[in-house]
Amino acid sequence: MRTFYLLLIPALLLGACTKKTEAPEPLPPASGMYFPPTTGTDWETTAPASLGWNTTALNELYTYLESKGTKGFIIARNGRLVTERYFGSFGAESTWYWASAGKTLTAALVGIAQGEGKLRLSDKTGQYLGTGWTSLPAAKEDAITVRHQLTMTTGLDDGGDADCTEPTCLTYKGDAGTRWAYHNAPYTLLEKVVERATGASYNTYFAQKIRDRIGMNGTWIKTGYNNVYYSNVRSAARFGILLLNKGVWNGMTILPDAAYVDAQVNSTQTLNPSYGYLTWLNGKSSYMLPTVQASFSGMLVPNAPADLYAALGKNDQKIYVVPSLGLVVVRMGEAAGNSHLALSSFDNELWGKLKGVIGY
Repeated sequence: MRTFYLLLIPALLLGACTKKTEAPEPLPPASGMYFPPTTGTDWETTAPASLGWNTTALNELYTYLESKGTKGFIIARNGRLVTERYFGSFGAESTWYWASAGKTLTAALVGIAQGEGKLRLSDKTGQYLGTGWTSLPAAKEDAITVRHQLTMTTGLDDGGDADCTEPTCLTYKGDAGTRWAYHNAPYTLLEKVVERATGASYNTYFAQKIRDRIGMNGTWIKTGYNNVYYSNVRSAARFGILLLNKGVWNGMTILPDAAYVDAQVNSTQTLNPSYGYLTWLNGKSSYMLPTVQASFSGMLVPNAPADLYAALGKNDQKIYVVPSLGLVVVRMGEAAGNSHLALSSFDNELWGKLKGVIGY
């Protein structure tokens, strides 16, 4: 079965396209940026035709999105809505799950906690979870840090129940920092790290530090071992705009640690250069995929601009950010492609169609 995946997965994600899309120079983050009000439904718009976009291709894109089980879709440029579409009975106030796209929310919250001096990425995870939070020998457990949790490099074995956070499920596979594996359990335990570092519940700290300050709605809901965020589509777009503007919202600094904000959307380790702090990165020389211990040459999403980074979740929950174009693209809905957890063939298909619309 593993051999089958090694042969199949690159074809699922990349198709026949392997040409790298060169990105133009990024726009200054605050250049012409608009921030929607944090209350109410007002949101400035920009007409696609005024940007020189291909409106015929855009209408064809809507048909494609509907055929792929999409519920909500937004493109914002420099914060202004260029298109906002909903399908079926799903509407602007409807909520949907982010799945693993919520990991990038968590990364931002950890950065806030560090910026406030509540924790450091170099701290041992056991400092917050206590000894025996894994089944590892003490010295191996003691080597795992908050940074390892953020970068998927704890060394814990992801081969069993990857969601289980019980110590009996957290067993040794390799030394911390020597192995990249997309493993939900160590990520999920960041929730407890944040709670114990800040003294606040996870939902409360998130609402106070990010959600309410930028006008998002939604909440974290416990589902089994996992903690999943639910919101409307505009809230996902607001978070994308916050990332696009490097953690500043309309002159108000939301993410106080500038070095952390920059590190989150850049390679954080060499094992999988296409991964930052719980954030997927395009434009790198190679990438790894969830559950597969192999490295594939080329960009994660060849049809997309090289500077794209993204919050990606199961069943094609997508928040893409493209600094060079000032774009935030959000898609929520049912599974749209041959899915491999956070990634699927839909990523490259969608950006192939967006290239025809935008003409980058």
